[in-house]
Amino acid sequence: MNKYDAIVIGAGNGGLTASTALAQKGLNVLLLERHNIPGGCATSFCRGRFEFEIALHQLSGLGTPEMPGPLRMDLDSLGVIQDLEFVEISDLYSVQNPDGFHIALKPDKEQILDELNNAFPHEKEAIDAFFDLVYKYANDMIGAFIFRDPEASREKYPNLYTYAFKPAQSVIDDFFTDPLLKAVLSVYWGYLGVSTDQMAFAYLAMILFQYIEFKPFHVKGGSQALSNTILNKFLSHGGTVRFNCGASRILTEGDTVQGVVTHQGDVVESDYIVSNVSPIVTYGQLIGEEQIPEKTITEVKSRQLSTSAFTMFVGFDCEPDDIGIHESTNFLMVNTDMTIRNHDRMRRLEIDDELMVLSCYDVSDPEFSPVGTCQANIVTLKYGEPWLRLPPQQYQDVKYRCAEKMLQRVQAIYPDIRTHIEEIEVGTPLTHMRYLGHPLGAIYGFEQQTKDSLFFQPGRYTPIKGLYFAGCWTGDGGFEPTLRSGMSAARSIAKQIDNKTI
Repeated sequence: MNKYDAIVIGAGNGGLTASTALAQKGLNVLLLERHNIPGGCATSFCRGRFEFEIALHQLSGLGTPEMPGPLRMDLDSLGVIQDLEFVEISDLYSVQNPDGFHIALKPDKEQILDELNNAFPHEKEAIDAFFDLVYKYANDMIGAFIFRDPEASREKYPNLYTYAFKPAQSVIDDFFTDPLLKAVLSVYWGYLGVSTDQMAFAYLAMILFQYIEFKPFHVKGGSQALSNTILNKFLSHGGTVRFNCGASRILTEGDTVQGVVTHQGDVVESDYIVSNVSPIVTYGQLIGEEQIPEKTITEVKSRQLSTSAFTMFVGFDCEPDDIGIHESTNFLMVNTDMTIRNHDRMRRLEIDDELMVLSCYDVSDPEFSPVGTCQANIVTLKYGEPWLRLPPQQYQDVKYRCAEKMLQRVQAIYPDIRTHIEEIEVGTPLTHMRYLGHPLGAIYGFEQQTKDSLFFQPGRYTPIKGLYFAGCWTGDGGFEPTLRSGMSAARSIAKQIDNKTI
């Protein structure tokens, strides 16, 4: 029987940073991963001569060495920042439709204002006022929450108290009348998986502010390079990783963790466990609901699972410019509706008029794909349940019918892409469910509606002593929040250990 100071289940973003931060403090840490490589969503796969990026579109919160963001500071504290090369993405995003509308925004506030004011001159005053509010709100959030002001109040942070819980769509409607402009400013809802009338304005304001001020980035070598680098740092601190070996059971005595049973049947003792697995699986399968307080189970079951995704990975035998792709991040839309009706679209199998995002990393990093080629990651959001109900004998037909429709949608904006396709692979919500182990393939964890926003999230703590969560299930989805969640879990464990030794 083995014993470790801490065991981390799952080598996704949160699991990697949690295990590395704990090992960095001199703890004896075991990292269990059921796959043969680290990363979870932060990984890649190969087809032909292409290595396809799985999930990273725009890394937020990094900032520059001169103006570091919170993620850069966390990665620096892990000792990995010097081993990574980041590529600053030159554009914020473009929005395009088949009618010929095309607007490209840069991660620069003044350029954004100029571009929007030129395209929508009748909304100039409203545009200026809206971004003024975005910045005021972001500064209130930073003061109250990032710097943890002990004297936060409505008088001191009026924008925070006024707008934190307002739906983003309500705020947008208060400022603008032009439906196309509203849509252009709302497309980042796809990064959260919640339509603008269900999403708190806090999210829209902060995502715009972060990408404008700290700039969007990609990782040289893709997100797999990020995962490998963090894992190597973990190993350099004496950590132990077991691939192709997950946890089949978390052992408890009363309300306290005792260790785990691995998939290979080994019993490993530990007083501290970080689960990079969903609470649904952790409580329901690894521990057993009968050992969890009813209040906690009710709370978990009351929350909705986020959407999954239908994703197409395409390798082209040409450069991006040859097929008309000039920006890294491109939102493709055929209607301006960003409200709850998008959830209806996400709940159907077929692809028709959904919002899509096409990411082409080669625009900002010409070395991302082999010389003379480029690749695109094309995504639209889809809930997993309709795919789970699909009879197995129909799965392939529906999968490729949806892929063909997605390709037609993209071709309506980039007419020459089909003749340059060299490799293509398709992932459905069932692909995400199988690979990630997330219920229904939920890529963002729980749905982040206003009632479930960052102000009300249960976080990393659990009713089981010694058990902590990391990853998208503890708070927000996306790379920055999940990477930082592991750091938070590690700090909580280190604090508990320090208190025991006093």
